[in-house]
Amino acid sequence: MRAVQVIGYHRDLEMTEVPAPSAVDPHDVIVRIGGAGVCRTDIHILEGQWEQKSGVTLPYTIGHENAGWVHAVGSAVTNVAEGDKVIVHPLMTCGLCRACRSGDDVHCARSQFPGIDTHGGYAEYLRTTARSVVKLDDSLEPADVAALADAGLTAYHAAANAARRLRPGDRCVVIGAGGLGHIGIQVLAALTAAELVVVDRNPDAVDLGRSVGAHHGVVADGTHVAQVAELTGGEGAEVVLDFVGEGGSTREGLAMTRRAGDYHVVGYGENVDVPTIDLVSAEINIIGNLVGSYGDLCELMVLAARGKVTLHTTKYPLADFQKAIDDLDAGRVRGRAILIP
Repeated sequence: MRAVQVIGYHRDLEMTEVPAPSAVDPHDVIVRIGGAGVCRTDIHILEGQWEQKSGVTLPYTIGHENAGWVHAVGSAVTNVAEGDKVIVHPLMTCGLCRACRSGDDVHCARSQFPGIDTHGGYAEYLRTTARSVVKLDDSLEPADVAALADAGLTAYHAAANAARRLRPGDRCVVIGAGGLGHIGIQVLAALTAAELVVVDRNPDAVDLGRSVGAHHGVVADGTHVAQVAELTGGEGAEVVLDFVGEGGSTREGLAMTRRAGDYHVVGYGENVDVPTIDLVSAEINIIGNLVGSYGDLCELMVLAARGKVTLHTTKYPLADFQKAIDDLDAGRVRGRAILIP
């Protein structure tokens, strides 16, 4: 089968022919890929940022946002059958460790992460497990929802965490209305009655954020922290969700957070630098957010099936993988880029 692989760090991806995966474990599920999301993490992988953390052996197939159709199943699989439309949770988990037993499978002690530390979905087929697949509603198609498997799931996890804090009348600032942020805004709009403010450097992204549920849009032009202060009565927001995490957004995000507020870091790339006395005196909470759990993905698919969350996508043939990567890196993709074999 065709597969797009990492051949070396600081090098372009390459298309190659590799053997198609088969079910070797009773709980294996082989998915025929209908769509694979192109994520900024894929760019970070090529930059070598994940080399030490993942420990993956090169070459390997990249791609961790996947959806498609069940092609084959192991002998013990009962929750899906050949031909079913599915979205794939990005982790393969054991189901037996303490984290899995408590429903916190994102922190599984023995997880594998296709596309990060084992073969992923920039290919025609993907091997995963029965624990990782969620059947799709008839109204949803794999290519339209693939990026919800990670970008959407990460945004849902952060927004759902924030929603537990937010009350009607509270303010929530969303920094970044790109691939994750525009999903997070929709989730917040579906789960809370908070007043939503979107901040982005790109006016088109601000317009997208407002079109999917934000009440206010602020272009990050150097005056945006002051504009947010004005919108929040000079106090800042009860919750700030930073989907950027670089380029100064962490400093600005904390400046937009009110006393005793929550600052959620979702995007990454720079350090959070804040004097401890400021954290103590203002009682600001800094909260990291990883990808959501299997249960989170099931809930997100309910919102998607009901039309509460819509993924804005640009689709590319698998052979155009380099153009998709380049467009994402250059900021030419509004929403998410999807590769289709």
